[in-house]
Amino acid sequence: MTADSADNSQSPSVDTAQLRRVSAGSLIGTAIEWYDYFVYGLIAALIFNELFFPAFDPKVGTIVAFLTFAIGFVVRPLGSIVFGHLGDKIGRRNTLIATVLIMGVSSGCIGLLPTYNTIGVWAPILLVVLRIIEGLSVGGEWGGAVLMVVEHAPPEKRALYGAMPQYGSPIGNLGSSGVVALVTLLPHEQFVAWGWRIPFLMSFVLMGIAIYIRLRVDESPEFKKIVKQDRTVKIPLVHVLRTNWRRVLIGVCASLVGSAPFYLLTTFIVNFGTETLQLAAGILLTGTMLGAVLEGIAIFFGGQLGDRFTPWKAVAGTALISVVLAFPLMAMVGTASPPLVILGIGIGIGLLGLPYGALGSMMTNMFPGNSRYTAVAVSYNVAGAIGGFAPSIALASVAIFSGTIWVTAVLLALSMLITAVGGMLAGRAALNDVSGS
Repeated sequence: MTADSADNSQSPSVDTAQLRRVSAGSLIGTAIEWYDYFVYGLIAALIFNELFFPAFDPKVGTIVAFLTFAIGFVVRPLGSIVFGHLGDKIGRRNTLIATVLIMGVSSGCIGLLPTYNTIGVWAPILLVVLRIIEGLSVGGEWGGAVLMVVEHAPPEKRALYGAMPQYGSPIGNLGSSGVVALVTLLPHEQFVAWGWRIPFLMSFVLMGIAIYIRLRVDESPEFKKIVKQDRTVKIPLVHVLRTNWRRVLIGVCASLVGSAPFYLLTTFIVNFGTETLQLAAGILLTGTMLGAVLEGIAIFFGGQLGDRFTPWKAVAGTALISVVLAFPLMAMVGTASPPLVILGIGIGIGLLGLPYGALGSMMTNMFPGNSRYTAVAVSYNVAGAIGGFAPSIALASVAIFSGTIWVTAVLLALSMLITAVGGMLAGRAALNDVSGS
């Protein structure tokens, strides 16, 4: 590891008020990211086959809708390269303002799209274009948000503060599930005509709040120091791949917790529950909302564990809990009993918060400061690109294996096992702990 790795070992005195603003700015940006993705996934599961892909058989149309969901993940690595480069060259703050602006506008515009019945094939084409733009901007969001808060935080509390952006997941999940649950109470005709647009249009409001907060945040003190000492690199991606490619692979494995299992337990489960188990959407959404609450609690404890035992131990150890419980939880969902379904979904999502809470600080301290934005963003978003196909794979498996949920349990256990292995490899490679020493 180069000297840059220890950039954060000596921190200036912490401005508490500034740290609060940075934490709020990081949290709301990732909340919008997760809100937009959960809304898209939930609405796609419920109605996009009817709105944008009516020419297909309903089940095939849903798979195609899920593939448009996955497209956003596929382009995220490209976005991570673009915005990672900007974050390592012009600064974390300005880059994060750009990502949330693009993210909010693209998601909000989905709510303004005409459907297939109005403009024909142009409707799904425009949907895919907006999804690509959204995915590009999201590629630069999480990595920058984590860096901003960790690089501002005191060394002894970096795992705890590094968990702040992760709260965007339960907040986005809770908000999206709540809004979608409300609009699904409308008569079906009204939901199809205009109700589905409301969750997307709310992105404009959230974007405005996020930009207001981020404009009041100072640049990362560590990035200021890198610029002052003239230690920026010409092409951050080349620098990362030349010096830290193994750690990028480890980061990809550990970061899988942030995509595949989440979308299996939300996007896929909502469709499986309504189409295969014939449950009301409200029951499934109640499960995801319970999961959001439990996940928020778990993220806090994940951050605490990261500061106490080092982040890699927290990530690896807690991910194994989900591996062990994947089959019992999916068995609960498979009963089609509403209370058990709600508990299975809720507990499953909640457990993901434990490794996710410690992930940010672990990732941040794996890489040198002058190429850290690129390295963290690429690692996280390559994992996201892989995990984004999980709902489509799970849905196809249900069709192949006559409605069984056990393949989904295998996918859930496998994704969390890979996360655990990533955490363990981080420790074996003697990557920096939270202190950055």
